[in-house]
Amino acid sequence: MTEPYPYYPAPPVTPAAPVLPSFPHAQPQPYHLMLRTWTYEWWKPVVGIVLAMTGMLVVAPVVLLPVLAAGVALQSGPFWQNFVDAATLKAVTPAALFYLNLVLASMIPLTWFIMRVMHRMRPRWLASVVPRMRWRFFFVCLGVAVIALLAQILAGTVVPSSSGGGDVAGKLNDFTAGTAAVALVVLLTTPLQAAGEEYLFRGYLLQAIGSLFRNRWVAIVATATLFALAHGAQNFPLFFDRFAFGLIAGWLVTRTGGLEAGIALHILNNFLAFGLALSFGDLTKTLTVSQVSWWNIVLTLTQSVVYIALVLLVARKMGLQTTTRPPVDQPGHADSEGAVTA
Repeated sequence: MTEPYPYYPAPPVTPAAPVLPSFPHAQPQPYHLMLRTWTYEWWKPVVGIVLAMTGMLVVAPVVLLPVLAAGVALQSGPFWQNFVDAATLKAVTPAALFYLNLVLASMIPLTWFIMRVMHRMRPRWLASVVPRMRWRFFFVCLGVAVIALLAQILAGTVVPSSSGGGDVAGKLNDFTAGTAAVALVVLLTTPLQAAGEEYLFRGYLLQAIGSLFRNRWVAIVATATLFALAHGAQNFPLFFDRFAFGLIAGWLVTRTGGLEAGIALHILNNFLAFGLALSFGDLTKTLTVSQVSWWNIVLTLTQSVVYIALVLLVARKMGLQTTTRPPVDQPGHADSEGAVTA
């Protein structure tokens, strides 16, 4: 009698991992909810917020210290004293301003890194819902920002002059080699510095907080508060000025679907502040100012109302996209009738 063949059980079948669509969202999402992707987990934005704040306050300033040291080494006088004064902004030299702007500009690659590593998203999703920088809209916003700043300057001629925003004098400063060096640093690095702050506060932090609370006003107010507090000691009118800027820039991000309007206004604001300080005032006092007059609020509101009105008009004329647009044939996408495709 022959023995039966031994029985070998079939190997267990390992289910294939689900293949997610290439587009990150199942439904159209506004800017503040763009981290709500197929793979969203609540802890990801929490870790991302910690990484972003640690990067701004600790990592970037420490990693870029050699840049500051190299710049200070080119100055005359005792190296260590000059280094300490530059690092603490007791004396805003070209090296100190370059270091400060570089630290803030580094928030762009930092937020890109967090988007890639923590959320598995392309960094361009921070720029807008398209997702990319809408350059035509950005350059139009630069022109609109000029008009808003001119309105602010005009308002400044009819309010008391004791604004306290950096001790701007009426006499033109002497133009020296140091002035030229600082002006060059301002011209080349201020746009990157302003964009870095926007990518951090109105970009990643607004998306992260928005994804946690699902409410744009919670995200806008929270990021505006963090933005104002990040500037250090200040009296209430100055805090309000910075908080109002963060509030307006954050609201415009959610209203227009991208960072362009906030970046444009931030660049022009900083160009104006640095330009006035170099021409008529003191750059060190401008960067370390901690008190302004209550009249400064009038100037802030004037600029804000003009800028908001013009940006909204431009956005409407250009027909800007304000939410993401998942492909119609993507699984999980809701069509115009509200039905979800298979």
